[in-house]
Amino acid sequence: MAKQPMLKFVDVAREMPAKRDASVRRTDFDEIYAEYADAKAKEQSARCSQCGVPYCQSHCPLHNNIPDWLRLTATGRLEEAYEVSQATNTFPEICGRICPQDRLCEGNCVIEQSGHGTVTIGSVEKYITDTAWEKGWVKPITPAQERTESVGIIGAGPGGLAAADMLRRAGVQVTVYDRYDRAGGLLTYGIPGFKLEKDIVTRRNDQLEQGGVRFVLNCNVGEDLSFEEIRAQHDAVIIATGVYKSRDLGGPGAGAKGIVRAIDYLTASNRASNFGDSVPEFDSGELNAKDKKIVVIGGGDTAMDCVRTAIRQGATSVKCLYRRDRANMPGSQREVQNAEEEGVQFEWLTAPKGFKGEPVSAVIVEKMRLGQPDATGRQRPEVIEGSDYDEPADIVIKALGFEPEELPTLWGCPELEVTRWGTVKAEFTSGRTALPGVYAIGDIVRGASLVVWAIRDGRDCVEAVLQDMAAKAAVAAE
Repeated sequence: MAKQPMLKFVDVAREMPAKRDASVRRTDFDEIYAEYADAKAKEQSARCSQCGVPYCQSHCPLHNNIPDWLRLTATGRLEEAYEVSQATNTFPEICGRICPQDRLCEGNCVIEQSGHGTVTIGSVEKYITDTAWEKGWVKPITPAQERTESVGIIGAGPGGLAAADMLRRAGVQVTVYDRYDRAGGLLTYGIPGFKLEKDIVTRRNDQLEQGGVRFVLNCNVGEDLSFEEIRAQHDAVIIATGVYKSRDLGGPGAGAKGIVRAIDYLTASNRASNFGDSVPEFDSGELNAKDKKIVVIGGGDTAMDCVRTAIRQGATSVKCLYRRDRANMPGSQREVQNAEEEGVQFEWLTAPKGFKGEPVSAVIVEKMRLGQPDATGRQRPEVIEGSDYDEPADIVIKALGFEPEELPTLWGCPELEVTRWGTVKAEFTSGRTALPGVYAIGDIVRGASLVVWAIRDGRDCVEAVLQDMAAKAAVAAE
């Protein structure tokens, strides 16, 4: 009887791919983890317990068939593993790099809960698809039959691109409109290269373009092209703009020069460091941390991207202010650990009260303590009176999260219904809005969320679009 290839978690320890030393990786924007070798990918996949109720799968927004592609990897059937992975996830090599697995699949792994250390699901997922690209298993988009219907997608982020991919595979004609000069949204300009090298995103963009997706870039809807013009050109429109309006700070001196938005800072860095673009604000030092004291305000993944970027740009000091403690941070604990290794200092239970100088020279910081739980169950931060101190800063980066832009106003479309939070009113499962033929997906519906949820929404929405097209064709035939 052949030896069972799985269930090796008792004998084989959890092992991540090798991580480059912090003293080296803080000098460049390359990804910090190496790739698994084939034998190591098999070994780590074989730790999976193949449990009867796979919590890893149920806690993945895409419900990826994780146990099956781990078993296929462990038994050397890597091309089949890729096919299973790709069946539910449009961009598995991207999710393998940037998903917060510690909060999703890996965090809910049965053997993690039993104390044996989770299966390294994200690293294996990345390895499978990187190998598929290398071996030529990733096939071009070739619809079995072309269709006459067309769909316009506003926003070239992960949700919009996932929808474009599935629509083209169904033969639908697709045009994607985006305000930036490169497709990818936050994958391109918001996430630093040390988490997601840009050739990974460019490769997918190229695949879509070669598969017949038409990109209209540098296009601001409402200015360069009206929303109604886009609707008139297509049988359906999918709104996938994401949320780009930054939450702001108040307090004395909040308008001082040198207090910048995280999205502006990260975009300038990605353009200059990863694409080699000429960026005046970066070259002048306005959005460049070199030789400066940097203070980042916020505790999410965007804040982690900012502090780790500042380290690589050569800041003299990088501090992160967060009003709760480490255990209550919304960002990935893995990212916090990486940041600490690279030299970032975290000031827990602190919040900005105001700012000094013009341009800014210091943040007035007040210390906090955790009080009674709020409506969400989290302990509410309370100010400790008389605890103020000044934290020197040459650049202050606001990483407080994102909110929706006022699309009905920007697009001159008051009939586009939004919620009291400014998100577009749409069905979560289908993306359908109250406007005929108009759908909305991703963050512009959910609020700021994860890339994997945007991909899920894009895929679900395409199913609804195709159903609605079929129903319309049936009515026309009658």
